[in-house]
Amino acid sequence: MTELTKPQLRPFDPRFSCGPTKKHPGWSADQLANGMLGRSHRASGPRQRIVEAYERTAALLECPPDYKVSMVAGSDTGAMEAAMWSLLGPRGVDVFAWDVFGGRWTKDARDELKLEDLRIFEASGGETPDFSQADTDRDTIFTWNATAAGARIPNTDWIKTDRKGLTIVDATSAAFAMELDWSKIDVLTYSWQKSMGGEAQHGMIILGPRALERLATHVPAWPVPRILQLHNAERTGVNDVIFDGKTLNTPSLMCFEDYLLALKWAAKEGGLSALIARVDHNYAALAEWVNRTGWIDFLCFDESTRSPVSVTLKFVEPGVASLDQDTQWLLTRRMVSLLERENAALDVNPHPSAPAGLRIWCGPTMEADDITALGPWLDWAYAMARQDI
Repeated sequence: MTELTKPQLRPFDPRFSCGPTKKHPGWSADQLANGMLGRSHRASGPRQRIVEAYERTAALLECPPDYKVSMVAGSDTGAMEAAMWSLLGPRGVDVFAWDVFGGRWTKDARDELKLEDLRIFEASGGETPDFSQADTDRDTIFTWNATAAGARIPNTDWIKTDRKGLTIVDATSAAFAMELDWSKIDVLTYSWQKSMGGEAQHGMIILGPRALERLATHVPAWPVPRILQLHNAERTGVNDVIFDGKTLNTPSLMCFEDYLLALKWAAKEGGLSALIARVDHNYAALAEWVNRTGWIDFLCFDESTRSPVSVTLKFVEPGVASLDQDTQWLLTRRMVSLLERENAALDVNPHPSAPAGLRIWCGPTMEADDITALGPWLDWAYAMARQDI
């Protein structure tokens, strides 16, 4: 392999992972020292910290006042499955899926809950399903931004405001990074490890009044594991205590402290609009490089559904694009290894379920200057790795 000239400027922070993502600017582990560590999560002080996190979440996401926030175990997966296991049943269900995570909710609905009245709408390769087929008088499950596919919903026009069914929305990489239309959302889930740069394993669920009414009046026909139960212990109504600082299992108070730091940072930045502006700035920096680079392009060709947050890229140079996926993945792995060796970029490989190429996180904790500095290193790594393909 012929050694090519390396770029002179490295990204200040080489972490471009799509989850867990890098911490917010100015973060330090020393800031966790005031956390209520070694305390019971049921004690008054820690419980107040948990409630504070819920209140700051609702304020930052600009939730309507009648929506309720809680933490659940198992990251976004736990939050989505808690919603599905606890809420589904009274109506037919439509699932829209276009990446591996949407595929999980499809599998849960079809193979685990074994829903009889189930319609599945799928797409792949950076495309999205035909949302015009939705009937939101049925319950509807979809991902706002599919992290692995780099594609998001184009809008919410396909969801009726006066719908009869519930919308259950996986927003794990959309929350805090995109505008959310709360008039079209009944249940929203996400994890701290995406846009807020928080620690993994903790999921958040936000329930609107229509979802709360469903909980109060509907008892699932199937057994619900305790850790997924949004009903009270008698399964006769809403488990209201989970919105008041009590949790279904023991949370990490250190992780809660870390999440609170991120929420406070976001508020100081200027709130949700400032976070979205950071995403737009980061995406613009990456798009400028993509648009002038001949060997790479966006996996999602439709700009109206292209994610500006989890940007997924594919190889398009004819001599590479025509190769089989195993060979293209070999190129990806070689590039990733070279970039990691130089500490120029970490974790820029796509999700294993996606086509070969690259995936760059442009969420609100990222810095546009780092993304600008990344481009020449990707060119160098590609030229180096391409020699042996």
